[in-house]
Amino acid sequence: MHPPRLRSLLVAVCATAAVTLAGAAPAVATTPVRVAAVAPGLAPLTDLFAERLLLADKVAAAKYGTDKPIDDPVREQQILDDVAARAVGLGLDPDAVTAVFRDQIEANKLVQRGLYARWDAHPELRPTERPDLVKEVRPALDRITTQVLAALRETEGLRASASCGPRLSLAAARAAYGHELDLLHLAGLGRAVPSVCGQS
Repeated sequence: MHPPRLRSLLVAVCATAAVTLAGAAPAVATTPVRVAAVAPGLAPLTDLFAERLLLADKVAAAKYGTDKPIDDPVREQQILDDVAARAVGLGLDPDAVTAVFRDQIEANKLVQRGLYARWDAHPELRPTERPDLVKEVRPALDRITTQVLAALRETEGLRASASCGPRLSLAAARAAYGHELDLLHLAGLGRAVPSVCGQS
């Protein structure tokens, strides 16, 4: 499936899941079970993507109102170089792995920009605490990075299969429901997944 079409489909599927969650709790009680049964192989990946997106809130809170920019090309390249090297050790295509992590970085920045806009428009919603990027946020991101690499290795065959697109959409909907993502984070999840399928 073409990445932009896949991204649009995922945002639509995730948004539907979010609306259902908000307005019809009894009807969605069995949704996670049905979705997980269809897409067990990719659910760990999309859960990790959602978890990483939620950490964008802490990254944004740490940077908002400071001279630290959302875009950090040096740090981003360090992450991409690191995962490419680790991919080789895991027997994965470093270019494919780099593409997946580049999407994670861009998704994270999408959420940060959305939060900045929200806080600019609504000062009462601005964070009251500033998380420590080095001591609190980066260790959590590093843990997720290691878990994503392991999940990419475990799903190598599935991601290269013809069924990857539909399974990814369902797994993303499951993650959106399980992590109670709002519309901004749903958009981030849509941005996080284009490079998952067709990669070995």
